[in-house]
Amino acid sequence: MILSIVVLGSSLCLFGAGIPAAADDDSDASTQTTVTEDGELTTKLIPDQKAYIGSPDTLIDLSDTFAGTAVGGDVVTLEILRSKTDVAEASIQGNILRLKWQSKTAKKREVLLRATGADGTHIDTRFYVELWQPDYWKLVLTVLGGLGLFLLGMKNLSEGLQAIAGNRLRRMISIVTDNRLMATGVGVFVTMLVQSSSITTVMVVGFVNSGFMTLTQAIGVIMGANIGTTITGWILVLKIGKYGLPIAGAAAFFYLFSKRDRLRYAALATMGLGLVFLGLELMKDGFSVVNELPEFEAWFKAFDAGTYFGVLKCALVGCILTFIVQSSSATLGITIGLAQIGVIGFETAAALVLGENIGTTITAWLASFGSNTNAKRAAYFHIMFNVLGVAWITAVFQLYLMLVRYVVAGSIHADMSLGTASASEITAGIAMAHTGFNVTNTIVFLPIAGYMASLLKRLVPDKRSAAAEEQHLTNLDIRMLESPVVAVEQSRVEVLRMINACKQMIHWLKDLLQSDAPNKGLRKKILEMEEELDVMQAEIVTFMSNLLVGNVPHDVVDEARRQLRLVDEYESISDCIASIVKAHRHLERHETRLPPIQQAELIELHTMVAEYLDRVSQYYERSGQAAGAVDTLPHGEAITKHAKSLYRRILEKPAAEQIEVRSLVSYNRAVAAYRRIRDHLVNIAEALAGVK
Repeated sequence: MILSIVVLGSSLCLFGAGIPAAADDDSDASTQTTVTEDGELTTKLIPDQKAYIGSPDTLIDLSDTFAGTAVGGDVVTLEILRSKTDVAEASIQGNILRLKWQSKTAKKREVLLRATGADGTHIDTRFYVELWQPDYWKLVLTVLGGLGLFLLGMKNLSEGLQAIAGNRLRRMISIVTDNRLMATGVGVFVTMLVQSSSITTVMVVGFVNSGFMTLTQAIGVIMGANIGTTITGWILVLKIGKYGLPIAGAAAFFYLFSKRDRLRYAALATMGLGLVFLGLELMKDGFSVVNELPEFEAWFKAFDAGTYFGVLKCALVGCILTFIVQSSSATLGITIGLAQIGVIGFETAAALVLGENIGTTITAWLASFGSNTNAKRAAYFHIMFNVLGVAWITAVFQLYLMLVRYVVAGSIHADMSLGTASASEITAGIAMAHTGFNVTNTIVFLPIAGYMASLLKRLVPDKRSAAAEEQHLTNLDIRMLESPVVAVEQSRVEVLRMINACKQMIHWLKDLLQSDAPNKGLRKKILEMEEELDVMQAEIVTFMSNLLVGNVPHDVVDEARRQLRLVDEYESISDCIASIVKAHRHLERHETRLPPIQQAELIELHTMVAEYLDRVSQYYERSGQAAGAVDTLPHGEAITKHAKSLYRRILEKPAAEQIEVRSLVSYNRAVAAYRRIRDHLVNIAEALAGVK
């Protein structure tokens, strides 16, 4: 972003020179006539002029000044009567007065020139000229500050809307299916909430990389994201530019002092909206000086979209600028700002928007680095979708603009011609061009999305085997952190996987304990799953730690902390199960078994613990019922009492009934492990219920 502003400022400094003086249309010339010995002396007061210091000359049209006077042909002499030190040279070519300035001080001066005709008639031309020097640093810093506020506003708007949406955003992501229309709809609404197609597409790349989303699903969501991002243009259509600062200020007050989270995040979104408009106004103020520099005007005219190659050049500029800024919303704001002050026309703005659609694909492309082949295909589809769309739209560009003009003019009765349309009408036209392109492009590509997926699989083949690619036991991807609300939902899915793994382990453990013969295969499966849960816990903890580093809503923070506690407890449960398996293995190695009575007691305790595991876990599996986990605490107390009774029975056995030491040690280890599982389940129940 900063690089693009520096480039803009450098180009401003490099472009030199002159400006034809602009006359103030509101000033009317007047004539004063006196008689001298030499003949008639006519004094003409012409409108004030504005001259740019450093320009080679200032041009003033004196046609009206000479009209109706004797000086209608060649001027015999031209004399400077006032401000002689400021003017280096004065000459008349036809009716055009050409002045060269030598003053370097910016101020307003009165200039009086006397033109003498062939018949001796004098024409005194008097006017005020304002000499000025563009402040390039002020221009760059104003635009830079406006762009920064615009981006900050978009960020706050995105975070506020995501926090308000909450579970609805999670549900939208979860309903993505292979139905392309449904996936497109999800992409539209998710992007409208997060206010950035880049965030959506980066998350999609992460989903595909983790295996949570298929390529076909991703294609639909990406097309929807392109439509959803056009909401930014329509937000800017609102006529509240001058109210951006008070809106941001009032919203900031509620954000800082409100105690209700929902109100705070609504205020954050509103503050973001105010900053967006404040930033746009600052950018317009910064660019306003550009409108008075003919060098810039000539430079922008070089990118006029009146021809096919002109459209391509404009699209290329929009693409490069978005590459640098990495935000199509920011470059859209710059485009709208330039169009509103008349620096560029509607056609040029529409062509720039086409290029911005291509430029925004770099974010997803960069996000695909280090991801698997399928995720790369999703990023490449985003590029193909926009590049091919721009290619066919530019071929019918003028026809397309005619349709946009018709729609906009019909809805708001606007004339889209440069200089006649209002700022809001120009913005509406640009927003319509942006929306029309993405909607039309989606309609074209939606029916062939399946063929596009097949084509991408051929163009981007699997160069490495699945085993060669970096493997993860969870489906979490750091790209999901772009949306904390979605990220915490995906980590919840992984916590549920850990819960199911623990349930599977305890089911296998019962089979192992009841087996009459050694079962090495089952024992190996349990121990391998325990190691997998260790890795899953580490991946979830890393993911959640990265999530909590950012600015996330309080409910997301609470859920993330709960998940961190749960994965620690369930991983500890898997360790306890592994401890029981190892105690059983110790007996098998010495060809020893527990006595039937102790075997039955252990199975009974196992059944109680397994049931408790199911009862506690179901409160997390059923979303919205976590508080009910407190009802399971009495069951945990029953397990503790039963385990203590087993200890007493062993200790109170008569000497004749005492079991072998090795069996006794293994038995006590197993009972102690079951008690620890019970303790971890009590901790889980309390965490779910919010007791501790």
